[in-house]
Amino acid sequence: MNGEKSCFTNHFGYVNQLSVSTSRHRRHLHHPGLTLIEITIVLCVLMALIGTGLYVGGSIKTWRAGREAAEALRTVYSAQRMYLADNPTVAKESITREQLIPYLPDRATAMPTVKPLKGNALSIRVTVIPPVLVQGGSVYDPSGSSTDNLWDVGE
Repeated sequence: MNGEKSCFTNHFGYVNQLSVSTSRHRRHLHHPGLTLIEITIVLCVLMALIGTGLYVGGSIKTWRAGREAAEALRTVYSAQRMYLADNPTVAKESITREQLIPYLPDRATAMPTVKPLKGNALSIRVTVIPPVLVQGGSVYDPSGSSTDNLWDVGE
């Protein structure tokens, strides 16, 4: 190795020289930032997430209203059973709201109220066991099932 370069050294010397010379002449073709397609995709994903959130939020509101209605009906149902336990000779068809109010929990002075999803106010029919919600003379249960414990007491 009297001053001669080996093939190995020559090879690396050539590669180093090539990479240095090409990097000096290389131009930056990619500018930092977002393209129009990338921005469009991000906006579409955000709109889909917002739409899903609004849909789920509406469903939760409906579910919450149903649960509150079911709780009100359970309260009246419990009052009906306690009243009938104290007055076993009274027919369930002759029970009135005023008779049940003393049997409501937390010393309530009025029957619980239930707000419908849409339409007129709801009332609780206390002459049937379990009690039901009534709107305009017909039973109100937007869930479509009398055993799901939403908008009814269930079985």
